[in-house]
Amino acid sequence: MSNQLINQKISDLKVCVLIPTYNNNLTLKRVIDGVLQFTQHIIVVNDGSTDSTSKILEGYSNLEQIHFTENKGKGQALRSGLKHAESLDYKYVIAIDSDGQHFPKDIPIFINTLENAENKNLLLIGARNMSQEGVPKKSSFGNKFSNFWFWVETGIKLQDTQSGFRLYPIHHFKNLKFYTNKFEFEIEVIVKAAWNGTHVINIPIHILYDETERVSHFRPFKDFTRISILNTWLVIVTIFYIKPRDLFRKLKKKGVKRFIVENVLGSNDTPQKKALSIALGIFIGITPLWGFHTILVLSLALILNLNKTIAFAFSNVSLPPFIPFIVFGSLIVGNYILGQNATYNLGSITNDLDVLKQLKTYIIGSFTLATISGLTIGILSYFIFLIFQKKKINVTNA
Repeated sequence: MSNQLINQKISDLKVCVLIPTYNNNLTLKRVIDGVLQFTQHIIVVNDGSTDSTSKILEGYSNLEQIHFTENKGKGQALRSGLKHAESLDYKYVIAIDSDGQHFPKDIPIFINTLENAENKNLLLIGARNMSQEGVPKKSSFGNKFSNFWFWVETGIKLQDTQSGFRLYPIHHFKNLKFYTNKFEFEIEVIVKAAWNGTHVINIPIHILYDETERVSHFRPFKDFTRISILNTWLVIVTIFYIKPRDLFRKLKKKGVKRFIVENVLGSNDTPQKKALSIALGIFIGITPLWGFHTILVLSLALILNLNKTIAFAFSNVSLPPFIPFIVFGSLIVGNYILGQNATYNLGSITNDLDVLKQLKTYIIGSFTLATISGLTIGILSYFIFLIFQKKKINVTNA
């Protein structure tokens, strides 16, 4: 495909190329010239470079340029570039690093993927071959680390989440707020985009790690710490807001009956896995670990490889209207196990929190009730799923 045709597609799709740069004078000119083979729609952000970057950019006065008087970090350079691109009415931005590791000749891959996609709310990340010769081991480890947490936070499995060669659908970012300014921005933006409904996928690209000319500004301790703090926060938001939000959106959209039929009965998981997910949800929902039910059920479902949606849905057995009944049942069970003769009534539990006076009885009864309920409903669910599965097979074979 000719460069002229790609140039036309870039214009038609309202795409520009963003090149953030900081002290990459050895490779900057090569990168810009490589991009110019495909388009003049370029924005260069000089992030306070102290080398000959400014002098090099004087030779490209026809290009959009942003110059920082001091280094603010890659995240801030990208955010400023994306904001400027939006002000120029671009809909997409292809970001490419200026350190020479990326090949501008891969730009057509991004353009053709975007053009052929049915869903244009698309964020493309160039997937590097991290196993090829020359790739630093710390980069390979960092990428695996990032991929894992991105999966935890979004449920999306990617091969490469750290590549700086990307296409951003900036016209879908209007309602998103970003807070980071360093390398961690590249994680924040893809996680929040995925939360917002953007389709995030990898596409293959070429890479070159030439240690004689490549300058990396990644500070292992400081930047890894910042990334870890960000991931901790994103996981907390995922557990306490994103997962519940997505579940309630499904429930609201489909209704309870349709949700159960499609997301529970219609799940492709085995009857055993679905039943165990329900048992886990019921158990956690009844336990006295108030305030931690969501994080516990999602964490355990993840660790045990169970259905997170089903487990979370059934953990909501402890919704406020049901709490007095759960507490009352726990006290009755605890009273029986301990051989006590205390009497309880639902009114006193609701009005004066009588449970606080019988904390030991409540805790023992709660865990016992949670275990019995989880096992009973889990076993019952298993047989229901088996029957449903057999009917489904018979209908398929008919």
